Amino acid sequence: MSREPLGKLAIDGWLAWPETRQLADVLGRDQLRFVGGCVRDAIAHRPVTDVDAATPLPPEDVMARLDAAGVKVIATGLKHGTVTAVIGKRKFEITTLRRDAETDGRHARVEFTDDWIEDAKRRDFTINAMSCTPDGDVYDPFEGMPDLAHGVVRFVGRAGDRVAEDYLRILRFFRFWGGYGRPPADRSALTACRTNAAKLKELSGERLRDELLKILTVPQPAEVVRLMQGYGVLDHILPEAGEVTRLRLTHWLTTRGVLMDGVGPDPLRNLAALLDTDADGASAVAQRLRLSNAQADRLLSLAAPNVVPTPDQGALDHEKLLRRIGPETFRDLLILGWAAEIGAATRLPAARSAAWRDLLAAAVGWRGREFPLKGRDLVDLGLAPGPRVGEVLGRVETWWEDGGFKADRSTCLAKAKDLIGREE
Repeated sequence: MSREPLGKLAIDGWLAWPETRQLADVLGRDQLRFVGGCVRDAIAHRPVTDVDAATPLPPEDVMARLDAAGVKVIATGLKHGTVTAVIGKRKFEITTLRRDAETDGRHARVEFTDDWIEDAKRRDFTINAMSCTPDGDVYDPFEGMPDLAHGVVRFVGRAGDRVAEDYLRILRFFRFWGGYGRPPADRSALTACRTNAAKLKELSGERLRDELLKILTVPQPAEVVRLMQGYGVLDHILPEAGEVTRLRLTHWLTTRGVLMDGVGPDPLRNLAALLDTDADGASAVAQRLRLSNAQADRLLSLAAPNVVPTPDQGALDHEKLLRRIGPETFRDLLILGWAAEIGAATRLPAARSAAWRDLLAAAVGWRGREFPLKGRDLVDLGLAPGPRVGEVLGRVETWWEDGGFKADRSTCLAKAKDLIGREE
């Protein structure tokens, strides 16, 4: 466990940002290190967007120094020693070095320290326990650099101890393995995850949701999910999950199989691809994961649709369905249906694949024809304002759709007048 720097980052990218340099000057270059994801991703030559820092300075001192330098500071989480510095358009989370005084698997009570090693010990994985100075000197007390180079994702210290500190680390392990790991996954980590998997039920739906949706965006989500299923993790948080073939093919279509503007990977669509359940089951998933109303509605429309578009339907049916459910839902159902058909057939004829692709392109580029009438047009015809306006308008619109969208405004008005007259 070395207390000396073991590597060096070039002073470019985020380390060379004027805002980063200013932060180091304000807090003291010997009192600040950058930690976590920004260091890990810089070493891995991946894009860095968020830069977090740590310091032995108490949070009150951090705030005082920033304030004295005219830097906007936000007391993000003083109880946990975290403040946010806003310099220009960039935000930096700065946390005082900590050690865990008490943990219960969901929350931790921390004590501040001036020991960088003690702070690193409370990190989850070795690849997240590295830090670097403003001059690029990398400190790596738990051999995170070789782990990163070899695709090893392992916990700092004893895997069981780290998991028991926060059971969400079970899901974080699978997410980071999906993003940075190579097979085989660390055996001690997998054992700790399986042993503690039932404890995931104690966590909030919001925390589970955020991690699960991130897992569904890794480069090979189906492989990660299959590993989670093999170790009994999903049984406790997503028993509605089915076999992973449709998820694998859905993700493949949207990342490599179809290169098309408007088509890309999507975690909620991937979640729908994973589920093997009915409308009640999809609703239960949405409730358990505390999805927003919009997310819940979308999941239900994809996991338990009333109608699924396919190339076998006619152009008029496609246009009517596009108008009814919208191009985004139509697109998603096409992708899911295409993936399911590939999974069932293993390999599709070229003509069939082209038919799916053409329909998807048409959906992505669809610009719907506007129905010529509004509710006020029926009121102008003498229909009293109220529910009947919507009912008659809907009947005229259905007639317009069934006629291939050919009727113009005057013809639609005549049809509406005829319907109103029949009901009087």
